Amino acid sequence: MKRVVIKVGSHVLNEAGEVSKERMLALVELVAQVQKSGKDVIVVSSGAVSSGYSKLKLDKSLIRNKQALAAIGQPLLLKMYQDKFERFGMLCSQVLLSASDFDSRKRTKHAKAAIEVLLANKVVPIINENDVTATEELVFGDNDRLSAHTTYHFDADMLVILSDIDAYYDKDPREHSDARAFKRHSFIDQELLEQTCKPSSEFATGGIVTKLQSAQFLLKRDKSMFLASGFDLTDVKSFLLEGVQKGGTLFSV
Repeated sequence: MKRVVIKVGSHVLNEAGEVSKERMLALVELVAQVQKSGKDVIVVSSGAVSSGYSKLKLDKSLIRNKQALAAIGQPLLLKMYQDKFERFGMLCSQVLLSASDFDSRKRTKHAKAAIEVLLANKVVPIINENDVTATEELVFGDNDRLSAHTTYHFDADMLVILSDIDAYYDKDPREHSDARAFKRHSFIDQELLEQTCKPSSEFATGGIVTKLQSAQFLLKRDKSMFLASGFDLTDVKSFLLEGVQKGGTLFSV
């Protein structure tokens, strides 16, 4: 594995209505360790809306308000990342994309060229949906699908999704004590992919459905996805740094 995309969602980064500095620092440390191991790392990060909300309390049920909060929060979020990467002697960069960028071969080519220059110079690209002008991911995906497209179009070997759930289960572990986690999964039933998205927090817009859709997108293109906890990074560190899967779910053909 030479290149990995690490996606962190709103529920992981958010704590009490603000971005958790402790969790962000843990994420940045993970990225530093993975890069030091010789891999390119691209980060897809949510958190712009919650960053903006920490400064201006607008009704998040309105799309225009979420867009405004994202506009306020995006530079705040990047500054937080910059400060934390600086602790490890690293540079990070902001890359704002939308679904339409991947619909255009020309724009995808230009974005990829910029990403390649950043990675060649050990700069970590931090990708987020351009929420101010695009609403699809803002409403439905919480960057899950954006991270899948990023993995495919920017030639990463694997997508790692850090979530509020530590694996993919045969039933909701919050409601069923006998829920069983899948260690490996290679096929996703179409019925599951068409379920209604159920966000896990007031800032999140995705849910397990968009993660399964992302996994399916990558499986069809011979790419892999690893789903693990973003609160406790033990499993993802073991998987990425030691090549040992202790927990989490690997979606692979």
